[in-house]
Amino acid sequence: MQLIVGRIGKPHGIRGEVTVEVRTDEPETRFAPGMVLKTVPGANAAQSAPDGPGVPFRTPDTLTVEFARRHQGRLLVAFDGVLDRDVAEALRGTLLAVDSADVSPPEDPEEFHDHQLVGLAVVTPTGEQLGEVARIDHAPASDLLVLRRPEGRTALIPFVKAIVPEVDLAGGRVVVDPPGGLLDL
Repeated sequence: MQLIVGRIGKPHGIRGEVTVEVRTDEPETRFAPGMVLKTVPGANAAQSAPDGPGVPFRTPDTLTVEFARRHQGRLLVAFDGVLDRDVAEALRGTLLAVDSADVSPPEDPEEFHDHQLVGLAVVTPTGEQLGEVARIDHAPASDLLVLRRPEGRTALIPFVKAIVPEVDLAGGRVVVDPPGGLLDL
């Protein structure tokens, strides 16, 4: 399974550096020099290449980090072979990923990777089935479990200890104690 660790944003300067929207807790590791990241083309995947008008640009399958640095609160990354602003612009929107098999499990028992939670059954403390975890949304205030309800609707559950008191990976379930009305939104 691919774990998204970032998304390429706009170019920075004329030498091929790009801004990266970080989607990992370990940017120093994921964007270290020499790190090879898999690419998932974004919305710009079929735009013209810097070689000339009408020539479609093909996003490479992988990008190798040449260097990364912080600048005004943003992560700037240079990739091997991306030497100018035009190529950097053609990569805009590309998602950067690593294979989940290459990621060691978290040391903190209260920390989980998204792929560990997706597909788990969601139950109340009394055992009532509420649905299953469809995905995790990373919001500014807290992460949200996106719950797929049995009737097909979805519900958002803040992934905080007060509402999600237990995650049982071995048992394949997440215990949720939702406040009244949360699942009715």
